[in-house]
Amino acid sequence: MFLEIIEANYLNDFKLLLKFNDGAEMTVDLENELTGSVFTPLKDKNKFMRFSIVFNTIEWENGADFAPEYLYELAKYQLQMASEPKSEYGINKKS
Repeated sequence: MFLEIIEANYLNDFKLLLKFNDGAEMTVDLENELTGSVFTPLKDKNKFMRFSIVFNTIEWENGADFAPEYLYELAKYQLQMASEPKSEYGINKKS
């Protein structure tokens, strides 16, 4: 099965709530992913918020997009990092 985004909603800042065709629903924060000439304009939240689903992923008006597989794995990683215990300095502890 090819992974596809079937619904996407803007949450806040640079976060999107994504629904995938495998039933997963995850939040992804793209703030640190907006590098390079095609993504830099999206640091403007007004531009970032204007996206649509094209084919099987999200795409912005300037043609920027991310592969759905990348978004899926990034969201899983961010969720994992957020759920790991933190040290008193805010650094994730390794088990």
